[in-house]
Amino acid sequence: MAGQTAGHAADGSGAAVVHLRDVAVRRHTVDHLILDGIDWTVRPGEHWALLGANGAGKTTLLRLLGALTHPTTGTVEVLGSRLGHVDVRELRARIGHVTAAQRVPEDLTAHTVVLTGHTGTVQPLWRTYDDEVRQRAGALLSELGVKELGDRPYGVCSGGQRARVLIARALMADPALLLLDEPFNALDLPSREDLIEALHQLAEGRPRLATVTVTHHLEELSPAIGHALLLREGRIFAQGEIADVLTDALLTACFGRDITVTRRDGRWAAHSGGRTARP
Repeated sequence: MAGQTAGHAADGSGAAVVHLRDVAVRRHTVDHLILDGIDWTVRPGEHWALLGANGAGKTTLLRLLGALTHPTTGTVEVLGSRLGHVDVRELRARIGHVTAAQRVPEDLTAHTVVLTGHTGTVQPLWRTYDDEVRQRAGALLSELGVKELGDRPYGVCSGGQRARVLIARALMADPALLLLDEPFNALDLPSREDLIEALHQLAEGRPRLATVTVTHHLEELSPAIGHALLLREGRIFAQGEIADVLTDALLTACFGRDITVTRRDGRWAAHSGGRTARP
């Protein structure tokens, strides 16, 4: 079943935001093939969930999309630019990338953290932030539902608040692509639900924005996510419209464990009976 494709990418208008063709990534030091035969297209306004077991290659795939690494073979085009034929520093400035591992000085206010997204720096470059930039940072905090945090030190914000501040920071560059690497990591239930709602509203308010969310839990998927990609041992196991991919059969086969999937009011959930599925 490896390599099976479920459904197709939407045929929306406009150039692809991401286009990967026969991509492979090999770690030469240990002669390990991390990704192999990856063909994937993400179009404007599409929201994808990227799922797979630990070690399946999710982080490496996201690093390709973020122009943080290059393929060993194949072609990767992001925002119309082909890796290997473009200044990746300029390309990265047009991609929003959020991860819980981001290092942010905890003494900065939330508003200042968002401002640093304008320059792509860790520390603020005050001379580059005019009134328009400052107002934009405030507007993004409002868009993510955390305007009241503007003057609060980032270090005392909750995990969910920090996640929304970091998303606002990533949006300062007005990216066409937003990459979310396990943004729900270590969040409690209320914080998780607040972030899901914020991402849902973000998708509705920005119809051309494309997003890719890496997660381990279907319960973390926003109702706005309409596509999913399953990775297994470095290869695409299934991809396409979310209802075609998140099925009992495909998830059971992908993870090697009996999995039952439910959907209610646009939200997903999964549980396992504890039995290991036969290969």
